[in-house]
Amino acid sequence: MEVILLERVAKLGQMGEVVRVRDGYARNFLLKRNKALRATADNRAKFDGMKAELEVRNLQAKGEATKVAEKIDGRNVVVLRQASETGQLFGSVTIRDIIASFEADGVTISRSQVMLDAPIKTIGKHNIAIAVHPEVEVAVSVTVARSADEAERINRGEDISTRQEDQDAAAEALAAAGEFFDPEARRDDEPQEESASDK
Repeated sequence: MEVILLERVAKLGQMGEVVRVRDGYARNFLLKRNKALRATADNRAKFDGMKAELEVRNLQAKGEATKVAEKIDGRNVVVLRQASETGQLFGSVTIRDIIASFEADGVTISRSQVMLDAPIKTIGKHNIAIAVHPEVEVAVSVTVARSADEAERINRGEDISTRQEDQDAAAEALAAAGEFFDPEARRDDEPQEESASDK
């Protein structure tokens, strides 16, 4: 189906362009959300009449979106979750969790604005994009951790993939192995050389 775009649609085209899309995508998304019109002769004339109004409305929306973008650009939100020792989450962090974290900071965004391809399933710092307007996109980071202390360590850049106790145990094991395999050390089962007084 051919449609006339009423606003910029990512990976599809700019406002006013006539593009060919699949029928289901046109009916269920573009037409339903007033992002496009069917490309008929009547609708082309209708679009020409409303083009100036659409451009003004788009500029206003873009200006408001730019203000919101300045507020959230580069922001880091923290999401606390239970996870295994290897950093694998028991569950996942979804778009809903990210929106709730922003709302806790006083910023309202919608589901369609969060560009998250798949849920986050590991602990760490994850970069995602927020499209506050079809022409305005910002990058934010989401820190997923087991505790607020761990979130601070992740944000400082520390490697939390192994626990401190594990690192200490590994250091002790290396020291013990070094003593065990010391070539200078005498083993108890080696025959001792007889001293001159034993003869």
